[in-house]
Amino acid sequence: MKARIRRQTLGDVLCRTAQRLPAKTAIICGETRWSYAEFDAVVTRLAAGLSQLGVATDERVAVLARNSHGFAALRFALARLGAVLVPINFMLKADEVAFILRHAGARFLATDSALAELARDAAALGTEVHEFIWLPSEDPSLPAPGMHSFDELAASRASLPTVALASTDLLQIVYTSGTESSPKGAMLTHDAVLWQYVSCVVDAEISAGDMTLHALPLYHCAQLDVFFGPSIFVGSSNVITAKPTPDNLLALMEKFAITSFFAPPTVWISLLRSPGFDATRLASLTKGYYGASIMPVEVLRELAARLPKVRLWNLYGQTEIAPLATMLGPDDQLRKPGSCGRAVLNVETRVVDDELQDVLPGQVGEIVHRSPHLMLGYFHDDERTRAAFEGGWFHSGDLGTIDEEGFISVVDRKKDMIKTGGENVASREVEEMIYRLPQVSEVAVIGLPDAHWVEAVTAVVVLKAGQWLTEDEVMAHCRSHMASFKAPKRVVFTDALPKNPSGKLLKRELRKSYADASN
Repeated sequence: MKARIRRQTLGDVLCRTAQRLPAKTAIICGETRWSYAEFDAVVTRLAAGLSQLGVATDERVAVLARNSHGFAALRFALARLGAVLVPINFMLKADEVAFILRHAGARFLATDSALAELARDAAALGTEVHEFIWLPSEDPSLPAPGMHSFDELAASRASLPTVALASTDLLQIVYTSGTESSPKGAMLTHDAVLWQYVSCVVDAEISAGDMTLHALPLYHCAQLDVFFGPSIFVGSSNVITAKPTPDNLLALMEKFAITSFFAPPTVWISLLRSPGFDATRLASLTKGYYGASIMPVEVLRELAARLPKVRLWNLYGQTEIAPLATMLGPDDQLRKPGSCGRAVLNVETRVVDDELQDVLPGQVGEIVHRSPHLMLGYFHDDERTRAAFEGGWFHSGDLGTIDEEGFISVVDRKKDMIKTGGENVASREVEEMIYRLPQVSEVAVIGLPDAHWVEAVTAVVVLKAGQWLTEDEVMAHCRSHMASFKAPKRVVFTDALPKNPSGKLLKRELRKSYADASN
């Protein structure tokens, strides 16, 4: 009883907000509009329905779906049951989805009508999935045949079971790409995510007065846990869409007087370049957020000129830290261009050498963190967990510099990760796919500056003697076997790859050589 009295879990957060602000609009998605009291009631009934279906505490429930009110309700219903959310990138191919389902041991898979075929195909590839849950979409759609309907589950009259939960219990497993070809499942507890919410509310100034547009995928921890979760925590109103196109975003911003919006630089750029862009349509917007990659300085200047009322934040982090680690605030956008800022409220961040000693200002070192935001470790992967926490700090894998004021700039990645259009791509995974082509002798995949993607996945290929291959053939091969965002946007053929005397590939030299020709 005492533990319940003091408990703070994600499910408790919604309950408390609903008690404080019952009549306030919580969710708007398509034709659906819920007050906080209605949202909380839907979540409670859905949780009861899921319990009747067999979803229990610690059950891993995978979600392969686009943004919707159904996704939002399921997220909190699972938390209320003590079940574990496993969100999956819907741009993956069936075999990539199946790997996550198998690794997580998921027996339940939630999806929507547009992704139902992919969900079934993936589940058939040797997974434990035996029950499918259909989620409604932003636009009206019919339930997928053979799946348990969200509407039926949310109409349950069963009593919500009493669940023994603690803030230290597992809330979600979020799979993140690394240099390895297989993704890793970051285990995040209720308290890790909620401490991160506190950092977001304080440093990103998320408030109850916000009318927030959530347009980037909720499977991604940035939209889910830096914006949607903290917005529910404080009692903001939330517009949810699955269509982050300029026309749709501009229409929603105008219709609902949106005040707060997050997107990677690629989406901000697409808004500025849209024929439908008119500053008066964004008249209510006062808070703008970006992340996943650095905003080009010229675009920052253009945003300041065309949307002078909008204050900008750059948010940096990664899945393993739930995900916010550092923040560059509105006053420093042009004063510290290219920087990801300083550690947020509940994070301690350093830039260190191989002996975990602080580097001097301007020197390159690895960015490491300590924080209650941090994951427990990687699911079923003790070896990579030990490596990540070596020396008592979490090793981000990012290389950076720190200046005299403590502002950090990311300059490279130990993990050799490419961040393209807001998505993470592991170079090695793309390289291994290209190596399947028999004509290829060597390949190096790098990210190069790009006006639209910010970083474009670029393959530098050495062919075997006497062999022939075209750029289109390489790109088509990759697109047919992996998510389209991972496939190269450009293929360069060369006679040899630069290496040091010990044979190590020098990707920095490749980036330097091809950067000027990339735009």
